[in-house]
Amino acid sequence: MTAFEEPLDSLRRILGIDNVLTAPSDQEKYVRDWFGRLSGQALAVARPANTNEVAEVVKVCKAHAISLVPQGGNTGLVGGAIPDTSQTQIVISLERMNRVLELDPAGKTLIAQAGATLSTIHESAAAKGLEFPLTMGSQGSCTVGGLLATNAGGTAVLRYGNARALCLGLEVVTAEGRIWNGLRRLRKDNTGFDLRDLFIGSEGTLGIITSAVLSLIPAPKTRLAAMVSLESADRAVELLALAQARASAMLTAFELISDTCLRLVNQYFPALPYPFKEQTPYSVLIEMSDQEEEVHTFAVMQSLLEEAFESELITDALIPQSVAQARKFWDIREHIPLAQVEDGRNVKHDISLPTSKIPEFLEQSLPLVQNLCSDARVIAFGHLGDGNLHFNVAAPVGARDEAILVLKEPIHHAIHKLVNSLEGSISAEHGIGSMKVKELRVYKSEEEMSLFSAIKAALDPHNLLNPGKVLLK
Repeated sequence: MTAFEEPLDSLRRILGIDNVLTAPSDQEKYVRDWFGRLSGQALAVARPANTNEVAEVVKVCKAHAISLVPQGGNTGLVGGAIPDTSQTQIVISLERMNRVLELDPAGKTLIAQAGATLSTIHESAAAKGLEFPLTMGSQGSCTVGGLLATNAGGTAVLRYGNARALCLGLEVVTAEGRIWNGLRRLRKDNTGFDLRDLFIGSEGTLGIITSAVLSLIPAPKTRLAAMVSLESADRAVELLALAQARASAMLTAFELISDTCLRLVNQYFPALPYPFKEQTPYSVLIEMSDQEEEVHTFAVMQSLLEEAFESELITDALIPQSVAQARKFWDIREHIPLAQVEDGRNVKHDISLPTSKIPEFLEQSLPLVQNLCSDARVIAFGHLGDGNLHFNVAAPVGARDEAILVLKEPIHHAIHKLVNSLEGSISAEHGIGSMKVKELRVYKSEEEMSLFSAIKAALDPHNLLNPGKVLLK
């Protein structure tokens, strides 16, 4: 008998033989990340059906000193849900825990299991005339647990905040295999330390989120998107200030898109043509939503763009004449990551900066990249409204991916150093995972890292929950 036969047999008794996957062919989708950049090897993949089963899995693993890697939809981009290559870790997939448990229209709350997909949440809320305002391109695959574990953002953070702001309560299985039921639907609860906020954004290193109470809003009566072209990122920042002043809470999204992105999308998805007649350095996708009739939203948008033209902030504007046309604008934005996949691998950065410093970053970052690879392509886009920029560096046209991948570390170092000098963060919404662990130690103070380690030691003293993620082993 090998050292692992006893715990695997225990897991089979708890979950059923079909829900403890040990064959490499059965594990494949659980041990490789969405972009295919990272892969590991698991001892097994455990697939519990409820919170009690999660707790029992944790107890078995604790008894045998086996580490666990919690996993939701496995759409993360920093290796946070991927096992290492030791083949001694167990991936605990929450994909079977995928139900909406309760929806309270009066209280505008929804309780869902951690494995429920974002699209399931959207559909359940919509059926009651409500909306869960966190949106992103991977909504058909990403799950509630993963969104909260990474404190995910998306395109509507400008108005509604990150996942943390949209969660009222949690149910969590601790590293001891105990269940904390914090599924409170209260919007005010000032009774001691906020454990909810501690687990949100911890990437499965402090506990395993099994259910959550999510906050809903009334579904807007109207939603209108427009695309504008601009000569510089400075103009985009000025336009943002104007849009916030004129549209106020109606402003839902404000997405900055570089010319490289528009051309890349058109190259790989011809059904999405370059939207403007003339090439433009930058464009912005503006979205407004409103509880009033469409004519009001249209009037606010039209007035904003007229003022922007008069102030010479924009050079062109596209206002859709139909919902389908507005959807086309969002299709362009959401196909940027997909076009990058088609184009090949690149060096990715998910950074956050004070919005006013984004133009300065874009101006200074290009020479840094060109000093390392003169013909490298910069693919920059993101949520300008909340200061989150996706700054990716691709190989020169016609070159192999390796031409840029061999420079990954120098590029990361140069970009992250610049971000830090501008008072920014090296991770805005993707998390730290395993890919940014070493970088985190460079840009966090000794005191912060000491506090992180103390919290980890208190809640997971045996380092069994997602070791090597966020903190070094």
